Amino acid sequence: MNSPIIQLLVLAGIAVFLILRLKNVLGTRDGFEKPREVASPTRNGPSLEVIEGGPDRDIIDHVPEGSDAATALSKMKTAEPSFGVGEFLGGAKGAYEMILMGFERGDLAPIKGFLSDDVYDAFASVVESREQQGLTIEAEFIGVRETTLQDATFNDATSEAEVTVRFIGELTYVVRDNAGEIVEGSDTKVKRQKDVWTFARSMGTDDPNWQLVATAE
Repeated sequence: MNSPIIQLLVLAGIAVFLILRLKNVLGTRDGFEKPREVASPTRNGPSLEVIEGGPDRDIIDHVPEGSDAATALSKMKTAEPSFGVGEFLGGAKGAYEMILMGFERGDLAPIKGFLSDDVYDAFASVVESREQQGLTIEAEFIGVRETTLQDATFNDATSEAEVTVRFIGELTYVVRDNAGEIVEGSDTKVKRQKDVWTFARSMGTDDPNWQLVATAE
């Protein structure tokens, strides 16, 4: 045999030897293997446990666990899985500023869709009374110091949800008469406004808007 053929045979023998060695070390895998069993933790080792369920922090961060309000909020989430308590309170905070300032300035048209008929009529009556007395309101919103979920209810038959929120806002507030004289408030002193508002909505419907249905202090 010539030299090239001998070299080729030697290389082929080495390749076969390496393949057999790898097969002995790695083994073979045919199809889907049975997953390896993981040894159970020993008494001295850490015990890892997956906890399913548990309290909903989005609810109990705002109302006591097991309370009627917590049960109502849970039912709201069941009726509409996209509903979030924290997200709702953020929206309510923005609605509070918008509605409050619309009322103080006597401009109810932009906020009418966010008010129930009863609340709108009450606001409109106050605005009309101011105009008849020749009073004007100058108000500037500063911010909301507190937004607290106070209560929640859910009607199982109608899916009507109500959430009551306590707000503490800050604004400058001045009432002037026909002559422009200040009869109430101050243009330099910050007024702290406290309100308890109840918002309502039918859960699981296409209309995402909550309406203000009751006000208190």
